[in-house]
Amino acid sequence: MLQKLSIKNYAIIDHLVIEPDGHLNTVTGETGAGKSIILGALSLILGERADSSVLINKEEKCVVEGYFDVKHNEAFNRALKEEELDEEAQCIIRREISTSGKSRAFVNDTPVTLSVLNRLSSLLIDLHQQFGHLALEDDHFQMNVLDAVAGNADMLKEYTAGYTAYKKISQQIIEYKAQQTQWQKEADYKQYLLDELLQLNFKTGEIEEAEQQLKQMTHAERIMSVLQMSRQVLDEGEQPLANELKRIAQQLQGITDVMQDAEPLQERILSAYAELKDIAGELEILEGKINLDAGLMQQLQERMDAGYKLLKKHALQNTDELLVLQQQLEEELKASRDLNDHINKLEQEQASVYAEVLSIAKHIAKARRKTAPEIAARVTELLALVGMPNARFDIALKDVAEPNAKGLDEVSFLLDANKSGVFQPVYKAASGGEMSRIMLCIKSLTAKAMHMPTLIFDEVDTGISGEAARQVAILLRDLSEYHQVICITHQPQVAAKGSRHFYVYKDEDSKARITTKVRVLKQDERVLAIARMIGGEQPSDAALQNAKELVEA
Repeated sequence: MLQKLSIKNYAIIDHLVIEPDGHLNTVTGETGAGKSIILGALSLILGERADSSVLINKEEKCVVEGYFDVKHNEAFNRALKEEELDEEAQCIIRREISTSGKSRAFVNDTPVTLSVLNRLSSLLIDLHQQFGHLALEDDHFQMNVLDAVAGNADMLKEYTAGYTAYKKISQQIIEYKAQQTQWQKEADYKQYLLDELLQLNFKTGEIEEAEQQLKQMTHAERIMSVLQMSRQVLDEGEQPLANELKRIAQQLQGITDVMQDAEPLQERILSAYAELKDIAGELEILEGKINLDAGLMQQLQERMDAGYKLLKKHALQNTDELLVLQQQLEEELKASRDLNDHINKLEQEQASVYAEVLSIAKHIAKARRKTAPEIAARVTELLALVGMPNARFDIALKDVAEPNAKGLDEVSFLLDANKSGVFQPVYKAASGGEMSRIMLCIKSLTAKAMHMPTLIFDEVDTGISGEAARQVAILLRDLSEYHQVICITHQPQVAAKGSRHFYVYKDEDSKARITTKVRVLKQDERVLAIARMIGGEQPSDAALQNAKELVEA
């Protein structure tokens, strides 16, 4: 709801503030007083473009501010989140035009682009010029009207949740199948690489061990010669070192009774003897490990050659890295097989969700088809009351092959303006003035069921008078019971229905400039203003009495 509109330095407006109430606000004034200029200023915070030509004072910037109560406007607060803007109970939208013509827009003091401003403000204010020509072309709005009257809110909520889930699953299947196609292109090659590794079946460190073993076998004779020579010197020669040490130890033991200092030396020599015997034993063991099997050498050479070929092929350094690659290939191929299973499960889930969505969509379509003729008949009746007696309104519903965001239907609002028998889309068949009255009739049917922003009607009563004007006034007043309405009018019947009456006029300021002013009329002032709308600048007693009756009614 619009709580306050402040306009500074715009066209012939120096500074004015309008504070409408939450119901029907009527705006009157002489032609040229500036009513359309106020709407022009308001359009700035709706995202319309402007330049420095709108400045009344070329040395100061133009500032238009709208203060809105948005506590219960879920759509607006959701849009704020999507735009990453702060949520507050009151939202202030400001538009500034500098002396150079540069424009800036702010939402709660945060700069925004005009496109963001336009999106957000459209959820707060609806000017009938925009609403009339665009909403009646928008099948989303038309469907909302139909569903609101049909009472489809709960089913639509369930349908939207199901349809969103269905689209999400469908998108996942598309993505997984694209991934599957890509994997299938690589699967044969990966399987070939894996089979190559599995066939060789390397163990940890095997290539490096084979290389070391092959080196030993290649130099086996020299190694064997050194080992045997070493063992003979220690333990098997004509005078083995081990035996000599043992003999020395025995001789030293023979003198320890007369020379105690020799005892430690004798013990050390015995220790050395034991160590040499142990070394000789290990040399013998090493000799036993030397393998001169030519077949084994060939086998090791083949394993090593195959291993190094794979290392070079995959640009790896050792056996363990090959085993890591093998595990990676196994996991990727398993993931590919798992993906097939996952796609199959998703397709089963998709079919189940689709069946539920289709069932709900059919119930919604049935309710729409039942309600559409009722809406058409009621709007046709209201159009006759508001000065369009020859108009015929109709709603056309067309089946669609597959469920979409709106269900199984496409909707069109149609109008035959002159009983011609030829129905056309409303936005093609109706004039501007007729469009606003059609929208008023449609909105009056959905007032309780649909959330709508502040509704602003300009010239909704153009070309009508008498009873038609009275019916327009009644519809506006009824609509304002549920939504804030601002109506610029030239009809006394409409002006009298307002819960707050604004009067727009021109005045001369201290600098002898003519500027637009606006004020709220008191009860007696309203009577006089409406009487002048009926009987001219000097209204008769009859006009005054008529105006008083209209206001009191």
